[in-house]
Amino acid sequence: MMKGVSVGVGLLGLLLACVTTAPTNKNRDWDIYSFHMNSTVTSRYATTIITSRVANRINQSQEIEFHVKIPKNAFISKFKMTIEGQTYDGVVKQKEEAQQQYTQAVSRGQSAGIVSSVGRTLEEFKTSVTVAALSKVTFELTYEELLKRRLGKYELLIHAQPMQPVADFKIDVYINERPDINFLEITGGLSTKALANAITKTHASSEAWVHFYPSKEQQSQCESCGEQGLNGDLVIAYDVHRKTSMGDLNESEGYFVHHFAPSDLPRIPKNVVFIIDRSGSMNGRKMEQTREALLKILGDLAEDDHFGLITFDSSVSTWRKELLPANQDNLEAAKSFARNIHERGATDINAAVLEGTAMLNRHPLKGSVSLLILLTDGDPTTGETNLEKIHKNIKEAIGKKFPLYCLGFGMDVNFDFLEKMALENSGVGRRIYTDSDAALQLQGFYEEVATPLLTDVQMVYLGGANLTQTNFSQYYNGSEIVVAGQIPDNNIEMFTAEVIAISKSNRVMYSDTLPMKEPIEARSDSHIQRLWAYLTVKQLLDKEVQLSGKAKEKVKKEALDLCLKYGFVTPFTSMVVTKPQGEDSQVAHKPKEGEKPIRSSQVLSGSAFLNRQAHGPPPMPAQDFYGLMKHTDYDVGHAIQESFPAMALLDFSEPPRIRPIEPAMRTPTTTVSPLRRFLLPAEGQALPLCYDIPVALSLRLLIDPNNELSMNGQLGQSASAGYQNIVIHYRSDQHIELDTTGITFNDGQNTTYFSWSLKINRETDSVSLILRDKEMDVTIASTRVVIMLYRRNGIKFLWPVLRQRPTGDNIIGIMARPPVAYEEVQGIAMKLKIQDKEVDVSRDSAVDLSVRSTPTVACWLMPLQSALQGELADFTVTQL
Repeated sequence: MMKGVSVGVGLLGLLLACVTTAPTNKNRDWDIYSFHMNSTVTSRYATTIITSRVANRINQSQEIEFHVKIPKNAFISKFKMTIEGQTYDGVVKQKEEAQQQYTQAVSRGQSAGIVSSVGRTLEEFKTSVTVAALSKVTFELTYEELLKRRLGKYELLIHAQPMQPVADFKIDVYINERPDINFLEITGGLSTKALANAITKTHASSEAWVHFYPSKEQQSQCESCGEQGLNGDLVIAYDVHRKTSMGDLNESEGYFVHHFAPSDLPRIPKNVVFIIDRSGSMNGRKMEQTREALLKILGDLAEDDHFGLITFDSSVSTWRKELLPANQDNLEAAKSFARNIHERGATDINAAVLEGTAMLNRHPLKGSVSLLILLTDGDPTTGETNLEKIHKNIKEAIGKKFPLYCLGFGMDVNFDFLEKMALENSGVGRRIYTDSDAALQLQGFYEEVATPLLTDVQMVYLGGANLTQTNFSQYYNGSEIVVAGQIPDNNIEMFTAEVIAISKSNRVMYSDTLPMKEPIEARSDSHIQRLWAYLTVKQLLDKEVQLSGKAKEKVKKEALDLCLKYGFVTPFTSMVVTKPQGEDSQVAHKPKEGEKPIRSSQVLSGSAFLNRQAHGPPPMPAQDFYGLMKHTDYDVGHAIQESFPAMALLDFSEPPRIRPIEPAMRTPTTTVSPLRRFLLPAEGQALPLCYDIPVALSLRLLIDPNNELSMNGQLGQSASAGYQNIVIHYRSDQHIELDTTGITFNDGQNTTYFSWSLKINRETDSVSLILRDKEMDVTIASTRVVIMLYRRNGIKFLWPVLRQRPTGDNIIGIMARPPVAYEEVQGIAMKLKIQDKEVDVSRDSAVDLSVRSTPTVACWLMPLQSALQGELADFTVTQL
């Protein structure tokens, strides 16, 4: 049996490229014979091209996958693959149009891949293509990003992990900055010891070159290397000379960019209130790391700073009612308080932030700046829990007087809620990852805002138009303000830039004009123009989060138009990679003994079909594909399914693979990826609603914040099955874990295991467990759930049924959706009217697993987003 493998290129961090494959032996069936990464940075705008060339070394066609992770701030702008001399380019289109083209291509049996955004970020891209025996494929991806200055430097981070030594492995970086490069440093695991002599760097005033050309032998000899090749980071850090406080002003072909980062200013004393979540979910390592970071941050406060500490769970506690100066006695007392912060209770974010706001408002100090820093790992679960009301309360209380910075601890936090709250109050949202360096992440964020130099910064450009953001509440040492815009008619003689701001004790003003120079050779797409477009789109995306109604739609359209013009893949656009229309799909036949291997021109491009009758659910409507992605994972390409048809592989559980094409095949038919169909009850109607979700996802089934109850489930791999694991959490110490072998109950003191074959009737003060006939009946507070064990087609799986819904208006989750009221809209195409919106539907059927007889019932099949009133990412979790 041929082992499945994967070929991929991944990008992580600020600018990071990586090739990822599953482990395999030395006698590989494929070979990455060339891997190049070329990055050009000009005016801090980086354009990176990754080129991966892969050879199929066997006498049989196989599917090869290209897998890329890019930084959240980057936009993919180009993708192409070249197969046997033909190049197929990706085209960026509006999401709906891209999806239609994709669906049509697959229905013709053609190879197709699609790049989509996940929420407001783009984390991962996968596509694949069938490569003929002994043939090659070249993948080329381009993405763009504006490097952000943090703590006095820009960083280009490249991570290489090809999982095999590559004969032609090259990383080339070229930096060109007009104000001259101040310093250039190269660090990271790939810059030391065995690999040090593989790096060359050249630095000459405004230009710098870095080359990393390790030999094939070196790629297996470094400290973190082995038979699978390189595995480590290459970090290129630099900063630029700033000859004047006004900064760096550049122009090209009617566009300008202004980098403003003065450092020759006195620091402004700050008033900072730290708001720390101490709810039960912060238990263990999270709280330890929070205490560790807080102690270090308190030690870094300057003597002329003032500070306050607030901790909260279901109640709010203040260390002191007023701000205190950061002298030695106060800091020692505060550190003692921090060492004794312990987790407990629920999460009242609204009351905590309002108390922090009130503390700053009660103690205005002249000649200083104020800021709030919130750290939490969860959603509001007590007090005010309506997210819109919390946003409104906080925005009104702060009143644009100071920024709010929201730090979300972990992957289960409602980061969209925190980010919106921060953006509405001139701050930023930052995720803190629950890794061993979480304390350093917290300290690093504080260092970025530790030294304010200017407030009320206004950037004025006479003779400029279509400007990006020009007003900033604060400027911190080590950071940078970037503004870009257009110069109508390229009239640089009339262009003047001014900066007006408040320093420690006085008003400051800077001004400059663009230097007159020889005309630049005309370029239709200069880097400054693309920088302007990139920055404009990024800021429009932030603005769109904060708006609603017509204003939101207007901003969305403005961003969409720019994305289409410049080819950016964003939350509003998708990129389709497909073969030209008219290219016939072809069928692969089982070769006779002695025949030559089938070439790619004779095999089916795209999905491969085993020699058996395909069956499974009907094709999913095009609009269903949006929202099928995890927050940090989306996958495109083709799949082989033994029992269920395949269109685009939305695979969230297995690593990317190269799959050999079976020599025996049937004529292809229109197919879809494996999906699990869900039923949604209807209010006052005979037919329920139904929708499809990809298999193998981890879903948020139910959250009742009022009773500190949550329930998550892991879907199995098969579309005919249900859940493989279900976990119920109650308060912070009671857990029920169910899988197809049994049930484990932890009541906070003891852990008990039950087999499904037993009969159990057990009650504690707050939890009732009744197990009979392979059904576990769980009652917690006002919630009753029955989890049933099924066996179908030889596969065991679980299916939960909500028998009694918890009380309260803030219940969320897949199972929390109440019955939907709808009206049928008559017309050529069947539509339902739900909450004053018309939704395209089709009559279909689904198996009702809520009853033991598992009847097949008719239903209205509809897009997932319409059924859930949200994106699937809102209902997925990273861990049970």
